[in-house]
Amino acid sequence: MTPVNIIIAGAPASGKGTQCEIIKEEFGVVHLSTGDMLRAAVSAGSDVGVKAKEFMDSGKLVPDEVIIGIIIDRLAETDCKEQGWLLDGFPRTAAQAKALADAGVSADCFIFLDVPDEILVERVVGRRTDPETGKIYHMTFSPPSEEDTEVIARLEHRSDDTEEKVVVRLEQFHSNVAAVKGSYEEIMVAIDGNRSPSVVSEEVMDSIKAALAKRTQTAA
Repeated sequence: MTPVNIIIAGAPASGKGTQCEIIKEEFGVVHLSTGDMLRAAVSAGSDVGVKAKEFMDSGKLVPDEVIIGIIIDRLAETDCKEQGWLLDGFPRTAAQAKALADAGVSADCFIFLDVPDEILVERVVGRRTDPETGKIYHMTFSPPSEEDTEVIARLEHRSDDTEEKVVVRLEQFHSNVAAVKGSYEEIMVAIDGNRSPSVVSEEVMDSIKAALAKRTQTAA
C-alpha cells in the first residue's frame, strides 16, 4: 500500500484518540502527537529537544518554531517516509499550518471531527481514567462494569475535566480552528463525530481511501 499522510483535527473529546488507533491499524501509519514527539526529542537530546527542554523546565510554552523543528525532524525519519504518518492535533493555528507548508510538509487528507460543543462538554465532564491501565471510561456512555469494584474505586477525574475548564479549552480551539481549516480546504473532509465510533470510523476510512485514489489519479 502506498504510504498515506494524514492530519486529524477535532476539539477535546471529539474522538480523535479512538479514530487514530483505527487509522494506525488500518493503514500502518506512524501516529504522531506533539506531546509524544516533544518528550521523545527531549529524551533523545537532539538540538531542538534541548531547546524544548529549556522552555519546559521554566514552565513556559514551547514556541512554534521549536515544535515545528521537532515535527520536521520526526517526519524526515525512515519510518514516516516508508509507512506514512498521522499528525494528531497539529497544526493548531494558522501560523503552524503556514510553517508546515513552508517546510514542504503536505498531507493527502485533513480530517476534521465535528461534534457540537454541548456534547463535547458532556463527554469530557463524565470522563474518568484508570491510573493503573490508562484506560478511559465515561460514567454515562462507557462505564466500567458494576462488578468491577476495584476499577471503580481507583478511577480518577482529571482536574481540567470540569465544565468551566472545558468551555475555555473549546473557546481557544474554535478561535484557531477556522484558520487551520482554511489552510487545508482542498483536502479537508469534515465528519460528523456525534455518532458511534464504528460509524465515524467507516466514514474516516472511506475519506482516506478516496484521498489516496485521487492522489494516484493525479500522479498518473
